[in-house]
Amino acid sequence: MTHKLELGLDTFGDVTFDADGRPLAQPQVLRNVVAEAVLADQVGLDFFGIGEHHRADFAVSAPEVVLAAIAGQTSRIRLGSAVTVLSSDDPVRVYQRFATLDAVSSGRAEIILGRGSFTESFPLFGLDLGDYEQLFEEKLELFTELLKEQPVTWSGQTRAALNDQTVFPPTESGAIKTWIGVGGSPESVIRAAHYGLPLMLAIIGGAPLAFAPLVDLYHRALAQFEKPTLPIGEHSPGYIAETDAQARDEMWPHYEAMQNRIGRERGWGPATRERFEQDAGPDGAVFVGSPETVATKIATVVQGLGLSRFDLKYSIGTLPHEKLMNSIELFGTRVAPLVREELGYACPERLG
Repeated sequence: MTHKLELGLDTFGDVTFDADGRPLAQPQVLRNVVAEAVLADQVGLDFFGIGEHHRADFAVSAPEVVLAAIAGQTSRIRLGSAVTVLSSDDPVRVYQRFATLDAVSSGRAEIILGRGSFTESFPLFGLDLGDYEQLFEEKLELFTELLKEQPVTWSGQTRAALNDQTVFPPTESGAIKTWIGVGGSPESVIRAAHYGLPLMLAIIGGAPLAFAPLVDLYHRALAQFEKPTLPIGEHSPGYIAETDAQARDEMWPHYEAMQNRIGRERGWGPATRERFEQDAGPDGAVFVGSPETVATKIATVVQGLGLSRFDLKYSIGTLPHEKLMNSIELFGTRVAPLVREELGYACPERLG
């Protein structure tokens, strides 16, 4: 039986260092993200996702604008968010922006909706973190109605009601592929199944195969809600170089600095090389190493979790743009063919 597997890349537009070890200005980082996506298209990868943040260490606060710039310089790669923080946005505007992206990219837009792991957007847009759950639940309910591209009647507590309202522009296909991004909450998995949306697992630590019970829960919930079988994807960090030692040594100092910076905000202990090596090992969630090592690890989790897509979060804190470009090229030209060869998977159907 021939299957389809998509291999993609995600970035948060991490502010990187230049050759002298100084941070680049955010405008240059944004231009570099566009160049990275263009290379991803050239080397045959299937998806490029950009996350939304509102802080000094990540340059992208408006993913759709960057994705539109990428759309104008690419021809086939699918383009989406990773993730869109729906709780602090307006569902109608999110739909309109991605429907517009879908139009200018000739049908290549996707959305990954989530609550996000950072909370800066809530005070920025005047929202109360005490309403965290209600904001996401209500806005997701409305968004799933908008995806039907029919007049919407909806009311709730978090925005103005809609009464038989048509939202423009419609897409040419009649739908925008929309995923729910989850970290590890069973409630979030069930919510994705309830709304009949594909599941994107953000696995950034521990053992990816330990998420198998959540995958099983998703399948059981889909059946209970009488929904069809839907795709499951994984988003995990990683970096590729010619050898395992080179990849780990180049990634580690930037990964350590990023983990410690975020850890100070969240009360984590300091990152250690020992823990990094554990996560970089065969059973861990960091996909770092030679093309052969990374391909084997991806093939293992694709098979073990029944994935339809694997997205490598390739930007690692301040790791320089030039090294990221090399990692992207290796991912597309060497890792992707090895994964598909090992699993006997076909290349996904391409648009146009």
